[in-house]
Amino acid sequence: MRTIRFSRTARTSVLGSAALIAALSLTACQSGSPSAADTSTATESQKPSGTSAAPAAATDEKAAEGSGASGSSSGKPDAKQPQDSGSNSGSNSGKDSGRDDSGKLPTCTDTNTKLTVTSVKRPVNHMLLTVTNTGSKSCYAYSYPFLRFGEAQSVPPAVEDSRPQSVVVLTPGQSAYAGILTSSADGSGEGGYSTQDLTVGFQGADGRPAGAMADVPLSTEVFVDSTLAVTYWQTDMDDALMY
Repeated sequence: MRTIRFSRTARTSVLGSAALIAALSLTACQSGSPSAADTSTATESQKPSGTSAAPAAATDEKAAEGSGASGSSSGKPDAKQPQDSGSNSGSNSGKDSGRDDSGKLPTCTDTNTKLTVTSVKRPVNHMLLTVTNTGSKSCYAYSYPFLRFGEAQSVPPAVEDSRPQSVVVLTPGQSAYAGILTSSADGSGEGGYSTQDLTVGFQGADGRPAGAMADVPLSTEVFVDSTLAVTYWQTDMDDALMY
């Protein structure tokens, strides 16, 4: 009986020791490992760095989209502004404002020009007639001017060698020139006379008079004879005085 009681006491002791050791081990494990609350807190504390970057990136993307939309919007022409101003200005610049409905320029006449005449030293017995476009449109200076000195009943002939290759066009403010041979240098001319009166007329495209004859004042009397002649209109005064 004593032996059996001892055995029971020893077994109980061993079981109690084992239970105590197991309890101590469980307590040690629980104190060494974080609790569920601690784990949740740690996880939450680590999340902000990762999750906050994502919203920031999204915010940057939205900002970029916003700036892109703004750039696109600013680059789009205003509906009130013309879209074809470049092509319109190009076509308008190529069209001469002086042309009429038929596409032709008007003729230079006494109404849109100013005439002056001056004596020159070289060549001798020559004068220079200048016509200046005073109008707002370009005009054609056809052929040569009609001249009438004093009471002459006819106009002098033109120097055919001075005929230009094309009709002279005068833009507003531009001038053309015609040389006038008043008399022969060797005295071979006939029917000479002196006058201080000169009228000048223009020609049309058909060779007929265009406009009215204009009075051009002479500073002194000029001697003219049967060799009186005039050049075609020239764009350069030197060309007008070379005949």
